[in-house]
Amino acid sequence: MFKCHVCNSTLAHSEYVSEIFKVGNKFCLVENIPAIVCSRCGEEMFSGETSETIKTILYSRAEPIKSIVLDIFSFQQEVKGY
Repeated sequence: MFKCHVCNSTLAHSEYVSEIFKVGNKFCLVENIPAIVCSRCGEEMFSGETSETIKTILYSRAEPIKSIVLDIFSFQQEVKGY
């Protein structure tokens, strides 16, 4: 039985999600991950098998299906310069 560790709700649904992971100094987006999503707060949870598959994808030498340029800003820097 599902129970959300964030809000304790027992209502959830299956959904495919996208998640950004940081591997070393590099950010990687993994799309279409099967997840259980809390219907109350939106917390996403992956099965152990799914988590292992994500690790394999991120740490293998496989080529990504596409790459993008990403601009990065520092909130700390912006606040100091305000």
